[in-house]
Amino acid sequence: MTPTSILELLAEVERGSVTPEEGAARLASLPFEDIGHTRIDHHRSLRTGLPEVIYAAGKTPEQVAQIFLHMAMRGTDVLATRATRPTAEAVQNLLPGAVYHELARAITLRQSASRPTQGHVAVLCAGTSDLPVAEEAAVTAELFNTRVTRLYDVGVAGLHRLLAVREDLVTADAVIVCAGMEGALPSVVGGLVGVPVLAVPTSVGYGASFAGAAALLGMLNSCSPNVSVVNIDNGFGAAYTATLIARASCRASSSSHT
Repeated sequence: MTPTSILELLAEVERGSVTPEEGAARLASLPFEDIGHTRIDHHRSLRTGLPEVIYAAGKTPEQVAQIFLHMAMRGTDVLATRATRPTAEAVQNLLPGAVYHELARAITLRQSASRPTQGHVAVLCAGTSDLPVAEEAAVTAELFNTRVTRLYDVGVAGLHRLLAVREDLVTADAVIVCAGMEGALPSVVGGLVGVPVLAVPTSVGYGASFAGAAALLGMLNSCSPNVSVVNIDNGFGAAYTATLIARASCRASSSSHT
């Protein structure tokens, strides 16, 4: 449940359209709901401002579909990452409105009312091979109601491509940079912007890239002090953090104009 949905429920009880008993029943599963194989944290958005997200890898399609359904029943936006097409089909059988983003390997269901976006995040990737990770980040941030600018295939092997989109970078509240190989791109971006840069090493590259370990180590040793690093291929984690940064920046900007 979100703060908005709880306020709406209390208003319905006050108006009499929902009985106190019905309202209590809806709140009974806070802070979590036990559905047997999973304990769903419905309370998370109240604590952190963002809902729990389903990590679909390692779960059966049926398990993901049941978790997705129970989360959707609360009226919140729902996201599942690392989902296969069979898993998406299982979810869509229960919730036809769910959308499968094949490149991002993510399933989304938007149920919240349309509202202005909160903050701006730029998502970059060094090469086309990094797109699945970059799209996971972009889809996540968009579902969390953040404006996203995608700037893809701007790696350091052709630095002019990055410089050509610099104007798009400087308006962002946070920048996510996905890169494999030697992982140099986040350091370069960090030197061009005055906002946090979330570096995402990807498991792209030949043998000595060690499935992203080389990029990870390179990013951890970045000489750009505004670069922070998440785990290999973790576009979701970068987007979650970037969204919180963007929201904080948006609040700060709003308060400065009051």
